[in-house]
Amino acid sequence: MNLQDLRNALPDYAKDLKLNLDSVLSDAGAAGLSPKQIRVIAVACAIASRHAPLVAALEQFASDQLSPEELNGARTAAAIMAMNNIYYRATHLIHNDEYGTMRAGLRMNAMANPGVDKMTFELASLAVSAINGCGACLDSHERTLRQHDISAQGVQSALKIAAVVHAVAVTLEQSAA
Repeated sequence: MNLQDLRNALPDYAKDLKLNLDSVLSDAGAAGLSPKQIRVIAVACAIASRHAPLVAALEQFASDQLSPEELNGARTAAAIMAMNNIYYRATHLIHNDEYGTMRAGLRMNAMANPGVDKMTFELASLAVSAINGCGACLDSHERTLRQHDISAQGVQSALKIAAVVHAVAVTLEQSAA
């Protein structure tokens, strides 16, 4: 099933999601982001949202602009953040400062060469962190992005992609049940 088929499968009550999906995946709707960044973020968010048909459709959509290495960069962001968001969200929520002084000891070698440029990886990591609800990771990635001259509009666009892709995944999953 391609992206248009999935979009059309959204129920009538989710008409706004259809419109928003088209918007956030367009250059005009994702201000401050390049077409490649839009696609990497969307694929990473679909993976984080755990809806296989949406992952496949967005990977197909992204393949017109992304190399296989760049698609793997999106997968890498989703995988690393699946681990980091749990760990850092938990250590933040425990409210015991001792955990913040301890070395995490989690391997993250893939971050050295994820298959996409550093800022695209950071944008995808930020978006996945929003889906996974990790405030500590959101703060960290947003700070890094802003230090590297990514605009507030670019950060907002990444967050809008996360919100819409996740909502589409949830709605498609619910309507299939």
